[in-house]
Amino acid sequence: MNIAKSRARYSPANGLSQYYNEVHGFPILTVQHERALAMQWREREDHAAVQMLVNSHLRLVINIARGYRGYELPFEEVISEGNLGLLQAAKRFDPGMGCRLSTYATWWIRAAIHEYIMRSWSLVKVGTTAAQKKLFFNLRKLKNQMNIIDEGQLNPEQVSDISIRLKVPEADVVSMNCRMSSSDFSLNAFVADGSNEQWQERLRDEREDQETVFAEKEGTALRRKLLIS
Repeated sequence: MNIAKSRARYSPANGLSQYYNEVHGFPILTVQHERALAMQWREREDHAAVQMLVNSHLRLVINIARGYRGYELPFEEVISEGNLGLLQAAKRFDPGMGCRLSTYATWWIRAAIHEYIMRSWSLVKVGTTAAQKKLFFNLRKLKNQMNIIDEGQLNPEQVSDISIRLKVPEADVVSMNCRMSSSDFSLNAFVADGSNEQWQERLRDEREDQETVFAEKEGTALRRKLLIS
């Protein structure tokens, strides 16, 4: 199934309210019906069958996506990414595993949303290693549980408490919290309200312009030729 088409099909592009209505209009499948559809896909690659599996679990994605509202990303985009994870789960689901698709798909949905969040946040702030990614999500969850999610810098007691709970060095807690607390600054932002000047226009390149560099190279080549002749 083409990913671009899938992204359009499983995205709440026409508004969340309309999307919610459409999602809740799909029936919840019985165990037998779910198994039959999964086998149709596995044995014959029946795209209609896999679409029915996905449609019946779109409400699951919404429920999971609500847990990521705190990252201040467009909710419809979070849902869209979660839906792509659901699609992958539906295509890989084996009813012989002895579990329902909802159980199996939860991991895929969360993984897709996590990847979207990591792409959306600055790599400078978050980092790229598996340990940093894990700390990023666990730190935010724990700060929320401690009711300090809106605080900037952590005090020593909070750092120590978090370090013990997450079993990571205090320095890592401080570093990741600083990355999460800082905000990205766009060079396309305007210098002031009502101004047409962007910050990037104030970045000066101290190097010579291309015309000057070319002229100097030509002059040097000409002088070398005269000296040799």
